[in-house]
Amino acid sequence: MKHMIHALAGTIAMILIFTFWTSTVISELVMDRNSVALVKQYLIYGLLILVPCLAIAGGSGVALSKPGAKGLVTKKKKRMAFTAINGVLIMLPSAFLLNYKAGRGELDIIFYIVQVAELCGGIVQFILLGLNFKDGMRMRRARLIRG
Repeated sequence: MKHMIHALAGTIAMILIFTFWTSTVISELVMDRNSVALVKQYLIYGLLILVPCLAIAGGSGVALSKPGAKGLVTKKKKRMAFTAINGVLIMLPSAFLLNYKAGRGELDIIFYIVQVAELCGGIVQFILLGLNFKDGMRMRRARLIRG
């Protein structure tokens, strides 16, 4: 059951990050300022799902790992630590600032600098979670082979 919870939480987190990223890019490229502000507002609401999913994925990953585990487990733990730091220091503050500025109609140079940082941080999050997903599948295959 822990494996299923871990996989589900990680998968939902990846889908949300991809959705946030593509929604942002599409709103910036083809929508008006009001739509950009609306997307930023909905992303804040989406964090109410994303943050717990990331916490559940990380916590269940730690619970699933054996003491002294090495190899793929160590790689996954290092990636999750970086994902957490990136989330707390870049992604969350960016999301709140962008929501605030968009809500006030302040789509200025600061908005777009932070927007670029958030988009870059989002790509990093997605790649790291994707690598963890891939390694998780490798670990699952190895577990199934061992029986």
